[in-house]
Amino acid sequence: MVEHVLVAPDKFKGSLSAAEVAGRVSAGLGVPTVELPVADGGDGTVDAAVACGFTRVTLEVTGPTGLPVTASYAWLDEQRTAVVELAEASGLRRLPGAPEPLTATSHGTGELIAHAVRRGARRVVLGLGGSACTDGGAGMVQALGARLLTATGEELSRGGAALRELAKIDISGFIDISGVEVAVASDVDNPLLGPHGAAAVYGPQKGATPEDVVLLDAALGRLAAVATQTHGLLGAVEHDGTPRPMGVAGAPGAGAAGGVGFAALAFLHADIRPGIDYLLDLLGFDEQVKGARLVVTGEGSLDEQSLRGKAPVGVAQAAARAGVPVVAVCGRRTLSDEELRAVGIEAAYALTDLEPDPERCMAEAGPLLERLAARVAAERL
Repeated sequence: MVEHVLVAPDKFKGSLSAAEVAGRVSAGLGVPTVELPVADGGDGTVDAAVACGFTRVTLEVTGPTGLPVTASYAWLDEQRTAVVELAEASGLRRLPGAPEPLTATSHGTGELIAHAVRRGARRVVLGLGGSACTDGGAGMVQALGARLLTATGEELSRGGAALRELAKIDISGFIDISGVEVAVASDVDNPLLGPHGAAAVYGPQKGATPEDVVLLDAALGRLAAVATQTHGLLGAVEHDGTPRPMGVAGAPGAGAAGGVGFAALAFLHADIRPGIDYLLDLLGFDEQVKGARLVVTGEGSLDEQSLRGKAPVGVAQAAARAGVPVVAVCGRRTLSDEELRAVGIEAAYALTDLEPDPERCMAEAGPLLERLAARVAAERL
């Protein structure tokens, strides 16, 4: 068998999808390759799954501002598995204009999950990242059949701020998820509330002012309190049975995607797993890396964020277990050779090595990436 190069990159945000990066790298390498576009649960997760053999299912759902958007999830029929990406329905890229930090909703994400469950899903992988909302997943659970009510029995309006008026959660009409495994793919370990919570850490990225952050944190606290009072929050213990000091709201990852992690734990009884590790397993990385002589991974920017569980580091760690060397391609890099080697990446090749103008790098990413891959081949193969 001819040894191949496994090309397993994430997207170059704003320039190329992961599949496009893989195609360009393969063309530039000029040797037998296997292309395995990857993602870590954020933007591009559905695209990566589709590139690896899943089918795209597209439907119209509610966008973050309440306007309809066209979104999709990935479906693998033989495994009855759906990959749902929150950013597809409820992401910042779905905003028609300015951010709406107090009223943006995760409703569309719930509609995607409901569609997959009704299709017969036995496993739903929910990728969190790029969220436009800080609603604690309230919109998502409403779309799944829960009723969030005020003291006078009125349905809450959309968005996180409305949760201040929450008095009761009625789950009598909740979709039947018995027998459905829900796994959240996320590398965020923030709790729901407090200085490290969803509102404080991520609210400003979604347009929240300091005053909005205080309001949203209090509103999310109200959601957690009412949810605990009304149905007890199954899952308020660790897997070994020990109680969590703050219940589900204090669980690592509850603050992911504006608190959608909390709703997934509390209402879907989900497990939160490291995004890239779980998705590499789902996409069959361990099988594809067998017999490879090199793995080429990458993303648009190799920087400090990359070290916090992003796709290239996850790929490097998985390849190391198979004893296969790894190099990375990227648009730009701020990490030193020593930092890269510490996480298993032997070398990094940046578009800015070829073209110092960042704007040209973005505009001409494809051809530049082919040239960069040719350099990888000359030096490493």
